[in-house]
Formats: sequence, C-alpha cells, structure tokens
Amino acid sequence: MTGTAQLPLELAPRPALGREDFLVAPSNEVAVAWIDRWPDWPGPALALYGPPGSGKTHLCQVWRAASGAVEIDGSRLAEAEPPELLGAARACVLDNADAVLAGAGRAGGIAGEAAMAERLLHLHNNLAERGGQLLLTGRAAPARWPCRLADLSSRLAAAVAVRLEAPDDALMEALLVKLCADRQLLIGAEVVRYLLARMERSFAAARALVAALDRASLAEGRAVTVPLARRVLEGYETARD
Repeated sequence: MTGTAQLPLELAPRPALGREDFLVAPSNEVAVAWIDRWPDWPGPALALYGPPGSGKTHLCQVWRAASGAVEIDGSRLAEAEPPELLGAARACVLDNADAVLAGAGRAGGIAGEAAMAERLLHLHNNLAERGGQLLLTGRAAPARWPCRLADLSSRLAAAVAVRLEAPDDALMEALLVKLCADRQLLIGAEVVRYLLARMERSFAAARALVAALDRASLAEGRAVTVPLARRVLEGYETARD
C-alpha cells in the first residue's frame, strides 16, 4: 500500500429497510406499534411526523411491504388521477406529504396548491371507499400542513397522527452501528463514543456522517479510527457552516 489516496467509487449502499432492521426505541415505539397494528386502524389515514431522518421513511417501507401499498410522490400525484395511481391497490404511501402540499403552492400559486389538495382529497376518498388505508408523513403534525381545502383539512385532522421523537443516546449508538453495517464498514466502540459526544443528534446527520466516514476510509485505504473520525467530523462541521 502506497501513501497515495485511492479514489473512492461513488456507489450508494443498499439500506436495510425491513421490519427486522428498524431500531425500536422510546422515541419511535408508538409509531412502530401503529404500523404493526395495521390493518386495524380506526380510520383510512395514518400520519407519521417528526424531524428529518427520524425513521418515517423506513416505517413507510416496512408498511408498504406488509400492505402491498402503492408508493407515490408529488410529481405522480400531480400528473395522474387517484384511480389511475392506485390501480387495484387498497393501500398507498405518500412520504413528505406536507412538502408536497407546500411545493404545489410555491410552484403554481394558489391554483397549484388547490389542485394538489384536491388530488390528495380524492386519493383519501378513493381509499376510504375501498376500505383501504393511506399512510402519510411530514415534519409537522397534519393540522399544521399548508391546506386551504376545508374537506381535506377535516380529513387530515381526523387521521391518527403519531410523532417520532429525536433519538436518544442508545438509539444513536445503535443507528451508527447499523448504518456502518449497511455499508460493510467496521467501526469500533471507541469511535462510536467519540462521534456520539460531538455529532448532531439526528438520523439525517448520522447518515451523512457515516457516508463521509465511508468515503474517507476508502480514499485512505484504512480502517475507521478516532483520528480519521476527528478529521471527517471537523470537515463535515466546516462544510455545514
């Protein structure tokens, strides 16, 4: 091995998104219980909300696999009518629903926002008529989502809304180990302790930090050590500033 740094290949790892891969902790156990309770939901819609990287998207994938749900995004909702989107499905996932509604307003003004709200209302109603379910996610509770359509607002208000909290120390430690395992990246307990004492406490920050550690480890052809973690963390914090 020479002192010349290797050029890391930008290959995105395949994240482990199965039910058995989800880390259950006090910050998310209520949301997990509701996902596990399906299809015994009291209404046609369930909303998960919380900070970025708190596990909402992972739980969506867990539920999609269990329910056979169709997964859509804002662009698909804008381009097609709900019956076309659903086909024969009786379950649907719309991740970042609050951003979908807000983005429609920015892109098309009040008309764009109204049109997207109508589509979401029709999607909700289609699933309700089929005896199906809709899983939505957002950063804030549904009552705070941008919506000028009264019928949709009332349905969002009636949905069960479950908050995922920011992760605690134990969950952050387990998350770091899991993210490294997803990338087949070995990390020692001393490195984990070093990072936990200094990193931003969010799932999103953990993902970005582990990705940076992986790139640095590949480039330098060495294991992840505390000195390497220190350099990566300092560079990561500088980039964020």
